[in-house]
Amino acid sequence: MDDTSFIRLGVFAGVFVTMAALEAWLPARRAALRKRTRWQGNLAMVVLGALAARVVLPATLAGVAMWAGDQSVGLFNQISVHPFVAVALSMLLLDVAIYWQHRLFHAVPLLWRLHKVHHADSHTDTTTGLRFHPLEIVLSLFVKAAVIILLGAPVMAVLIFEIALNAFSIFNHANIRLPQRWDDRLALVLITQRLHRIHHSQHSRETNRNFGFSVTWWDRLFGSYTPRAAQSDEMLDIGLKEYPPSSSSAGILALLSMPFKPGKTKSD
Repeated sequence: MDDTSFIRLGVFAGVFVTMAALEAWLPARRAALRKRTRWQGNLAMVVLGALAARVVLPATLAGVAMWAGDQSVGLFNQISVHPFVAVALSMLLLDVAIYWQHRLFHAVPLLWRLHKVHHADSHTDTTTGLRFHPLEIVLSLFVKAAVIILLGAPVMAVLIFEIALNAFSIFNHANIRLPQRWDDRLALVLITQRLHRIHHSQHSRETNRNFGFSVTWWDRLFGSYTPRAAQSDEMLDIGLKEYPPSSSSAGILALLSMPFKPGKTKSD
């Protein structure tokens, strides 16, 4: 394992343990299922997703950026800009690409079949932020690789972005609640836990809002930002109506097979 892998693993573990401890100490909501039942399935999906990513792209996204640099492929490998500018713009453009990828996974029926595995969780906590079907992980990997090649994104930008994306996903799915005045101030820039719970609402008018994983800028710019749900955060209906809380729907086999069974094909 190289130094960058140690850094990524260290940040991941640090954020996960911190947010899990906070939600155990001051949980915002009570889950319908036992933590053990949900966590077994959710964490198993993390492992399978990581294995799928490694099989499909052994070189990792940083390796894709290295290749693009060596071959002088992509925008920032063709024009002369300060390295800091290239890193900053690459991270910004990668983030907006992930925003639109997220919207597409809600709008395109075939993609929603995969993404609904994430939304079918009846509760949101640190593990929900890691619960994605392996096929969605692979497709997302291809999208990010394509953007990296087109941009000629520097390796440093890719490493920072990947670390930040994982950290923010754990952070904004955590089962905590900030004081409202703090939440509103933080929401000027970042997607907070409360804002992202709106995205996990059972009501489509809210599920199709607050798509950002990190900043609120893209939702504000592209008209998908919603600061409040119709219900209070305490009473918000989370998950998908077609998948009521049950231990049978939270297991690894049920999660893996979910996209291939009949059900709603869009999030609206």
